[in-house]
Amino acid sequence: MPDFTPDRLRNVVLLSHSGAGKTSMAEALLFSTGAITRMGRVEDGNTTSDYEPEEVKRGGSTQLALVPCVWNNHKINLIDTPGYADFVGEVVSGLRVADGAVVVVAAPSGIEVGTEQMWDLLEQSSTPRIVAINKMDRENADFQGNVDALQQRFGRQCVPTHIPIGNEAGFKGVVSLLGSGQDSPPEMAQEIEEARERLTEAVAESDDDLATRYLEGESITEEELKEGLRKGVASGQIVPVLPCSATSEIGVKELMEALADYLPSPSDVAAPIATNASTNDETTLAPDSGSLAALVFKTSADPYVGKVSYFRVYSGALNSDSQIWDSNKGQAERVGQVFTMRGKNQDQAAQITVGDIGAVAKLNSTTTGDTLAQREEPLMLPGITFPAAHHTVAVYPKSKQDVDKMSSALARIAEEDPSLRVNRELDTTEILLSGLGDAHVEVAEEKIRRKFGTDLLLQIPKVPYKETITSPAKVEYKHKKQTGGHGQYGHVFLELQPMDRSGGFEFGSKVVGGNVPREYFPAVEKGVVKSLEEGTIAGYPVVDLRVLLYDGSFHPVDSSGMSFEIAGSFAARKGLSLAQPVLLEPIMKAEIKVPDAFTGDVTGDLNTKRARILGMTPQDGHTVIDVEVPQAEMLRYSADLRSLTQGKGSFSLEFDHYEPVPAHLTTRIAEEAKKAAG
Repeated sequence: MPDFTPDRLRNVVLLSHSGAGKTSMAEALLFSTGAITRMGRVEDGNTTSDYEPEEVKRGGSTQLALVPCVWNNHKINLIDTPGYADFVGEVVSGLRVADGAVVVVAAPSGIEVGTEQMWDLLEQSSTPRIVAINKMDRENADFQGNVDALQQRFGRQCVPTHIPIGNEAGFKGVVSLLGSGQDSPPEMAQEIEEARERLTEAVAESDDDLATRYLEGESITEEELKEGLRKGVASGQIVPVLPCSATSEIGVKELMEALADYLPSPSDVAAPIATNASTNDETTLAPDSGSLAALVFKTSADPYVGKVSYFRVYSGALNSDSQIWDSNKGQAERVGQVFTMRGKNQDQAAQITVGDIGAVAKLNSTTTGDTLAQREEPLMLPGITFPAAHHTVAVYPKSKQDVDKMSSALARIAEEDPSLRVNRELDTTEILLSGLGDAHVEVAEEKIRRKFGTDLLLQIPKVPYKETITSPAKVEYKHKKQTGGHGQYGHVFLELQPMDRSGGFEFGSKVVGGNVPREYFPAVEKGVVKSLEEGTIAGYPVVDLRVLLYDGSFHPVDSSGMSFEIAGSFAARKGLSLAQPVLLEPIMKAEIKVPDAFTGDVTGDLNTKRARILGMTPQDGHTVIDVEVPQAEMLRYSADLRSLTQGKGSFSLEFDHYEPVPAHLTTRIAEEAKKAAG
C-alpha cells in the first residue's frame, strides 16, 4: 500500500451498541473498496476484524481491529471496536488515535444503552462523527423515527444527508441530498426537497456567512453546501445521518464517500502537544514536524509472532530497520519490519508516515500508552486513561504444570489489555484478576489458555476479614517443661489493650526488678506476633491492639528465648479469647452514577447490602450516590448494577476502613472459615 499524505488519511473508529452491525459494516466497507474479494459473515465466524477464537465463539468483537482500505485516493483506517460494555477499554484505545467516528445504530432497535455510552465518550473527546442507521432492510426499520430519536436524545445537529428509497416497501437504495446519489423516484421529489431544505438550514446555522445568505433568500451552491457541511462536522455542529444495510451492501459506498468527504484528516485536527522527557519542555506537533512521535495504543500477544505493538504516528515517520527510543521507559528499541494490519493479516511497509497507523513486532519494553521517538529528542505524548476495573476474581492454577506459568501469563495478558489489573491480596495470599465485567475476565482466561498454554481456575475472592479486641484483659502463662538435661521455663504476665481502628500493633514492657531479663523481651514479642496471625473467632489476623509485658519470672538455667517465645504466644492467645474479640470487615467507599429513573431501585438494593448512603447529588439527568458498603456485599456488584439499570449505571469503588461485623453474621462467617480451613 503506498504512502498517503496526511490530508488523504482518515482514521475512523466504528462505535455502537453490541449487535448493531459494526463488524458487518467494516466488512462491507472493505468489500466495496476492493480490499477483500469476499464478504465474511459474523454468523460464520469469517469476518476480517473478528478473527480471534473468542470472538468467533461469542459471535461478537472482544477487541479492536484495524482494517484499512483505500477509497478515491484516500486511505481510511477503520478501527472496529467491541460494542459490549465489558470491553470498553478497547473502545478507549481506538478512540484515542481516531480523528472521526461512525456511530452505527440498528434501525429496528434504535438508540440503545451502548449508543448512549459511546456518544458520551465522543462528547468527552470532542470527536467529529457520522451516524449510520444500519439494517434498513429489516422489518420495523423506520429511518425517520430513528432520526427523530437521535435529535431528541442528542440534539438537532443530527441531520440526514441521505434518505432511503422504499423504506416501507423494502429498502432499495439511498438518495443523496447533495445531488451525488443515484437517481431518485419521481414520487420522492417533494420528500427530497424538504429534506434538502432541512440540511441546508442546518449547514447555514453552522456558518455565519452562509446563514446571512440563507436568511436573505440567496441560493447556496452544492459545493458551498459540501464545504459548509465538512466544517460543521469538524466543529461538531453537524452530525450527518445516513441509512444503509451492511449485509445487503446498500448505502455502503455513500457512507464511504461521507467518511472521505466530511470527517477530518490528521492535518485538520488540532496538533497534539508533546513533552520532551529530558527537558520537560512542551512542543506542538505539527503534521510536517520532522521529529518522530508515535503513540502505542494497543499491544497484542501473538503466540507465533510475539508481541505486536500498534501505533499511530503524530509526527515524523517510523521506518523499518531502525533504532527508536521509548520515551516513557527510557529504553532503546530495535525496529525490524514495520507493517500495516488488516485484521490478523500483515502487509510489510518501508515506513509508516505521519498521520498513519501501523504495527511493529517484538519491542522489548514498550507497552500500551508509551511514545516512540528518537533518543536525541525524546518526545512524550499524553498516555491513555483506561476505565477502572471493579469485577474481581481469585485466580488459581489448575494443575502443578500451571503454577510456574501463571504469573508470567497474567502479566502478559495485563500488558495486552491494560483495562485488566493483576495484584496479590496480602491478607488472603490470593492472586486477584480484575476486569470490567464477568465476560471481560472470562475472555482473558480463555486467551491465557490459548495463547500461553496455562489453565486457570477463577473463583470468588476471599474477603480479607480481620479480628480485634474490644476490652482490656490481663493474662498469665507459664511454660515449664522438664527433660533430661536443661529444661524449658518461661513465665509471663501480659496486658492486652484495644487501640483505635487502624492503630496496628504495639508491644511494650513495664517489667520492674528484673523478673524477666531484657534479653527475653524480643522473644516474648515474637511469640505474641505469631499468635496474632490467627485470631480466636475465625482464624483471621488480629489488629489494632497493644500488648504489654508487665511481669513474669525466669529460671537461671532452664530459661531461653524459645521458652519465652512459647510463653508469649500462648499467653496472647489466651488473652485474645478473654478480651471480647470481634470480627472486622473491610468497608468500601463507592460512587454510583445512575439515570434518575433507576435511583429508587438502586438505593433499595444498596439497603439490602448493608450500605450507608452518605449523599445523593443530581447531575444532568443522573443521580450520583455516595455510599459506604461492606466489601463482602460488592463482590458481584458490576452484574447487579447492570441488571438494575439496564446497563446504564456505572460505579467506582475503593477501600476506606474496617468496621466490626454485625453479630448475627459473625457466626456464619466463622463457620465458613473453619470449614474452608478443613
